[in-house]
Amino acid sequence: MTLPRIALQPARRYSQLDDASHGLIIVPAGDALPADLPQRNQWLAVLKRKAMKPKELAKTPLALDLPDGRRLALLMVDGKLSRFERLTRLRKAVMLLLDETPKSLAIWVAAGAGMDDVARDAAYVAQINGVPLPVRKKRPATVLAQIDLFCSLKDSELAPVRALARANLLARELTALAPNELTPATYRKRIRSVAKESGLGIEEFDFRALRKMGAGAFCAVAQGSHHEDAAIVHLSWQPKWPNESSQKSVALVGKGICFDTGGHNLKPARYMAGMHEDMNGSAVALALVLAAAEMKLPVAIDCWLAIAHNHLSPGAYKQNDIVTALDGTTIEIVHTDAEGRMVLADTLLMATGGEHGKRSGKGGRRKAKPDLVIDFATLTGSMHVALGARYSGVFASSGPLGALAAAAGQASGERICVFPLDEDYDPALDSKVADVKQCTLDGEADHILAARFLQRFTNGRPWLHVDLSASSCTGGLGATASDLTGFGVAWGLTLLARWLARE
Repeated sequence: MTLPRIALQPARRYSQLDDASHGLIIVPAGDALPADLPQRNQWLAVLKRKAMKPKELAKTPLALDLPDGRRLALLMVDGKLSRFERLTRLRKAVMLLLDETPKSLAIWVAAGAGMDDVARDAAYVAQINGVPLPVRKKRPATVLAQIDLFCSLKDSELAPVRALARANLLARELTALAPNELTPATYRKRIRSVAKESGLGIEEFDFRALRKMGAGAFCAVAQGSHHEDAAIVHLSWQPKWPNESSQKSVALVGKGICFDTGGHNLKPARYMAGMHEDMNGSAVALALVLAAAEMKLPVAIDCWLAIAHNHLSPGAYKQNDIVTALDGTTIEIVHTDAEGRMVLADTLLMATGGEHGKRSGKGGRRKAKPDLVIDFATLTGSMHVALGARYSGVFASSGPLGALAAAAGQASGERICVFPLDEDYDPALDSKVADVKQCTLDGEADHILAARFLQRFTNGRPWLHVDLSASSCTGGLGATASDLTGFGVAWGLTLLARWLARE
């Protein structure tokens, strides 16, 4: 998807908005409207009609339709707000204009302390909401073509904003595609294309190769599809290091189940609807590595995408099967709808240097152990029960890493909650016939049990597991107006930046 073009102009006078059919004015919070605000008397009349005080514009933006057919929106920005609250207010203000699907949008940002950050956020919000997600209607939706941004920023300061917006849009676009359009085969083709465009290395381990390697956990899920197009796809980004001592490496892992029927433990219709979105974790991981490459982050990134279907067929795996993961761990299958942790188990082993080097047939080369591993997955319904759709849950292999994850959530405006990962949850996964159970049938604390299960396959590396309960939120969330949020992209980039600074 093509982002709207941003034309930067210094914000000198409000009259710069006179030629805009749709314009947003953003000013610092205060008890009164600016004396030179255009149509000030009309704004005051609207406030009076709604029984609002000017300072309430920091919470509820307003729109004004002018006699000449133009529409203006007005927002006050309170510097005390959290990043999430600021992005939410900006989204509401921008959507007062974008709901009319204009081709261009003007945003005027007043000068003042912290207003450059507001201008960056306003540009981001307008970009990600100005491009419609894929739909298949006869009449295509109007795409926002240009944003005229009046502020004190320089164009170079918007480069990270553009990269983040592109990444968010990619994650949401892929997740929105219908399941007959985004199959494992077509998904892999798309990944090859974006990898080539971005100069990323790419390596694909298809079903046959994985079966030969001994990736029994992944293949147990993938064998239910009549197409043998499932694969673990490995993308790599290698920066130019400033010096040898600065070399750091990160592994990103994403769950890419293109459609999840539940397998033999078939989902009812109500819960199967929307299961084409079960590949969202892989879309987030893919978007992150592409954004990191565009931003030239000083960190080597290996991105591992577990791409498959979870289908019902005579060959599909079933309850009480015992399968063997890449590292030799035997797993008792308890519920076929707990497929995400299965495909992630083998993928995590490959990402952390497990048995990949011995069994891949790639010349015996063993992958270096990453300094940090992050996996993204729409993994458990119990996380959604615990948090709803406004937060996502995170599990961390250490307290400091969990604190870093929470701080990144506050800074990025994508809020997360850190959950416990204590080992005394493990007895619930004890099996009489294998090394470990895949899950339990009780359902109690399944999000925690899933994380404890996955940690077995991380080879002791520093690790974060993100259970994306906020991947979809009705009515939008934070910066994003669509139900699909792209949650995890902004958080991930913020976390990487803070982790690199700490290291």
